[in-house]
Amino acid sequence: MRYRRIATMTSSQTHVVFGAGALGLEIARQLAESGATVRIATRSGTATVPGVEPVKADLADPDSAIAAASGTDVIYFCAAPPYQHWVRSFEALQEGAIAAAQRSGAVLVAAENLYGYGRAGALTEKLPLDARTRKGAVRARMSHRLFDAHAGGDIRAVSGRASDFFGPTVRQSALGDRFWPDLLASKPVNWFGDPDARHSFTYLPDFAAALITLGGAPAAWGRAWHVPCPETRTVREIATHAAALAGLAPPRFRRTPRFMLRLVGLAVPAAGEMVEMEYAFAEDFVVGQDDWNRQFNESATDWESALAATVKDWRLKLSDISAT
Repeated sequence: MRYRRIATMTSSQTHVVFGAGALGLEIARQLAESGATVRIATRSGTATVPGVEPVKADLADPDSAIAAASGTDVIYFCAAPPYQHWVRSFEALQEGAIAAAQRSGAVLVAAENLYGYGRAGALTEKLPLDARTRKGAVRARMSHRLFDAHAGGDIRAVSGRASDFFGPTVRQSALGDRFWPDLLASKPVNWFGDPDARHSFTYLPDFAAALITLGGAPAAWGRAWHVPCPETRTVREIATHAAALAGLAPPRFRRTPRFMLRLVGLAVPAAGEMVEMEYAFAEDFVVGQDDWNRQFNESATDWESALAATVKDWRLKLSDISAT
């Protein structure tokens, strides 16, 4: 993707990004670089991105969300509660974003994932959202609610669904802080699942660019889209490629048993929440993007470029840590 080739209509609009995680910050950065007027809304109001106005807002309070989105053309819903609090808190956050879109008239662009399908194998947008896992059921309800509001004329909405993402600044992910430190230290990589199963991953800058594209494409509104992913590979192939870029030998893997995650989850609740997602890593998990390819002239970043940028970022981060 060419992240700076943002449509003139998009760059002339006012945008608000709810959430300052890695995705929200990347959306704000890309929009600001295009010359758009951008706000980033968080509970603290202290998120910092060059050229972006930070505003204070609590999505759990619809009035606060409405105030933050006043006068905007596009809203990006990228906020999420801690992983272990999804069931309790996630839907309320989306209600705040819906209220903001309804009052402002802005199109609501939601960042979604693939949990709502509740299955592995070949995944397309035509699959029903009938997950039986706790977090998958939350995601399914949220997506149904989003597009029911669109169909009812309350708001204009669209969503982009990404697989597990990776890239510079991404820490809390399967290809994140449980993966890169070991790989770059030539230690066995702990992996929850089968490293020889094929798994689609989404490069974070591609996800951000895709959501920006969807927000500026009225013909795409009213449905969910699978955003571009690079060619699906096994985790071992990805790790071997990354190690070669870093000048290292092919990595070894050590499979993390379920009981170990449950044990770690006693101290780190988010780790325990991964157990119900084992199905996505125990067998092939391949995301189809045929609809996107037919509609948009934007493809995913190639593995070589994406991994090179990610390895560089992690080496800098780990070097800074070792220097302190």
